[in-house]
Amino acid sequence: MVEGMTEKERFIKALKREPITGLVPHFELVFYLTMEALGKVHPTHRVFHQWDQMSREEKRAQILDIAQVYVDTAKKYGHSAIFVQSDASDYDMIAPVLEVIRELSGDEYFVMLHGDPTYGIPDGDSMMDFTVQLYEEPDKIHETSKRKLEAYTQWAEKFEGSGLLDGFALCSDYCFNTNPFFSTDMFDEFIVPYLKEVLHNYRKMGYYTIKHTDGNIMPILQQLVDCGPDALHSLDPQGGVDLGEVKKKVGDRVCLIGNVNCALLQTGKEEECINDIKRSLKQGMQGWGYIFSTSNCVYTGMPLKRYELMLQIWRKYGIYTDRNGDTQTVN
Repeated sequence: MVEGMTEKERFIKALKREPITGLVPHFELVFYLTMEALGKVHPTHRVFHQWDQMSREEKRAQILDIAQVYVDTAKKYGHSAIFVQSDASDYDMIAPVLEVIRELSGDEYFVMLHGDPTYGIPDGDSMMDFTVQLYEEPDKIHETSKRKLEAYTQWAEKFEGSGLLDGFALCSDYCFNTNPFFSTDMFDEFIVPYLKEVLHNYRKMGYYTIKHTDGNIMPILQQLVDCGPDALHSLDPQGGVDLGEVKKKVGDRVCLIGNVNCALLQTGKEEECINDIKRSLKQGMQGWGYIFSTSNCVYTGMPLKRYELMLQIWRKYGIYTDRNGDTQTVN
């Protein structure tokens, strides 16, 4: 904690692109290396086939352990926010997890859930059928989008005023490394109306929003920002996304999150990793409105020591030295 502020307060200041001093906020959308770091299985890798048959005590023990993993990860690695992975059918399990996270950590961390009703890139098995439907049955695509929009709005309403939740991460991926799946015209027709409306609905309820998509977002960058998210994640360098360029184009309108190259963290030379981490900090921190993270998540297979190296660089160089948005020199 810096300046007597909670991590949540610093995170929100970054989302609002307001001045802060001290360390630039950091979080990871997902940190899968909980077994290596904490000796515990990640919550999404647990299978609860017999959840309905568990006793109240057994359920409570599972919920407590899941919440503890999220909080311990945030404490250990200096995260300002916790993303609890779920979908809109998990309320009876997720609400108690959120309650325990607050019991364990108070209001220290910004807590968010997934909340994206929009279509992303379909999987290989359904891509052809989906593409045909875009052209031949667009009304069905719109009907499904409206139902999903309504469902996610109702999902958010369940938590409204509870104090359990601060925002949503919208995690539909739109882009390959080379280009978006949707043409710009199709993005305007099939994505923009529903993305804009759900972001508007969340904002009316008092939530902050982070729009995630990997890949080359540059052809749809302005469309994404015009929809009104508080932040964009993950600014994927493997998709050719230049953080400095994005900062110049839209950094005065939206907070930027990410851009540390995951591929280099996984397989690059140490010197390459260090240089890329410094680059991300230098480009992202100018003028505030930046949250430090990888360009995707800390996924299974990434060496934990590489993520911990990333944090060493962050703690040394990711420091705002004054309220003019200047940073400690990063060489």
